[in-house]
Amino acid sequence: MRRTWLIFAQAVTVALAVLFVVATLKPDWLQRGPARALQEAYLPPAMAPVATPPAAGQPGPAMGFSVAAKRAAPAVVSVTASKAPARNPQADDPWFRFFFGDRAQQQQQQRQSPQVGLGSGVIVSTDGYLLTNNHVVAGASDIEVQLTDGRQARAELVGTDPETDVAVLKIALDKLPVISFGNVEVLQVGDAVLAIGNPFNVGQTVTAGIVSALGRSQLGINIFENFIQTDAAINPGNSGGALVDGAGNLVGINTAIYSRSGGSLGIGFAIPASTARQVMEALIKDGRVARGWIGVQTRDLTPEFIEAFKLPISEGVLISGVLVNAPAADAGIKPGDVVTKVAGTTVRTQAQLLNAVAALAPNAPAVISVQRADKALELRVQVAQRPRPQLE
Repeated sequence: MRRTWLIFAQAVTVALAVLFVVATLKPDWLQRGPARALQEAYLPPAMAPVATPPAAGQPGPAMGFSVAAKRAAPAVVSVTASKAPARNPQADDPWFRFFFGDRAQQQQQQRQSPQVGLGSGVIVSTDGYLLTNNHVVAGASDIEVQLTDGRQARAELVGTDPETDVAVLKIALDKLPVISFGNVEVLQVGDAVLAIGNPFNVGQTVTAGIVSALGRSQLGINIFENFIQTDAAINPGNSGGALVDGAGNLVGINTAIYSRSGGSLGIGFAIPASTARQVMEALIKDGRVARGWIGVQTRDLTPEFIEAFKLPISEGVLISGVLVNAPAADAGIKPGDVVTKVAGTTVRTQAQLLNAVAALAPNAPAVISVQRADKALELRVQVAQRPRPQLE
């Protein structure tokens, strides 16, 4: 037994000596075979071997969002909206001409020039339909669209919806690049997105970021708000452009930013593509978006009001005013009532009530559940068409 251990110890000593000599004189011999692969697998990232760059002329591995950008960018266009200069109201006044002469009038007209607005748009149909923002084309007398391939076309204004800030244009060109609609319902905070547009009129630009919030509302931007918030840089000129997911599918229409300087501060807002699509389909079909309206003014329900009137509920929307001869007045809804449900849909905030009523079909009845003091009532309301907002 002792002899066996002696032989084993001598063998180990010789093996270690050989390994030392090889490691000193031929270290590359030890970096071959499975041992090398095992060593690389357990190296920390900072010490991991650097991949050899591809040879000149050879394609490298796909990086970033280049595939998504190449897929979506051709469908994003530049929109130029021109507004005719205001005509001098005294231009036809003979007394004005008598005192100032035709020359003064001509000089004044020469100083006037058309107002030009710049924005972006997204081609969503091979028929030539485009989505953009209402504020990009509002009041425009002439709208020009330029594609990334250099083609230009005059756009027809199909319709606008100021309450969601969506506008639909149409151009008559063939072989149009079209973007695909993405599924906004599966979008989550943290998902990567790209903003594509024409900021500051420098040319098409792609910026990257993530979805930083969903369902943003009560920002005072639109009447109906359900914004996607992103930190992808959105600047003036990006309005109406595309917000796309990592696969290049349209998930939003860029519309506004929070900024104190006019530039991006990392807080931008986009209209969900699902909302923009619904508005587009309604504008193409009917020329307007049909929304329900009952004619009430609302406030959030406060604990003080609940305690003062000893209400048996804790959630709902307080009715602060009812318009005369409006559907709500005809149905018996009164100031001080608390709306708890609209056509079976529970409402807890003013925004939820507004959206629930707007979703009702005009010229059709609906049941509104209200709490009046200690009584729960269900009132039948004949819903009307929501009046179109007056343009400023």
